[in-house]
Amino acid sequence: MVRTVITPENTNIHLSIPENYVGKTIEITFLSLEELEQHFPVTLGDFWGILSEEEALQLSKHTQQARKEWNRDF
Repeated sequence: MVRTVITPENTNIHLSIPENYVGKTIEITFLSLEELEQHFPVTLGDFWGILSEEEALQLSKHTQQARKEWNRDF
């Protein structure tokens, strides 16, 4: 996976696709980090009382693993 954060200086961005992605279906997404923060202010605390204890523990473990993977990619 290739992931980066940039601040564009104009409306054009040139992408170089890694050799091992040639011929594969890939996804390209643009979003501002400010937009992301506005749309996803949800925390695990927002689910308090909705999930069972077992579901909450599973979700917490999954979230911790996802954060480790996310941070590793940067």
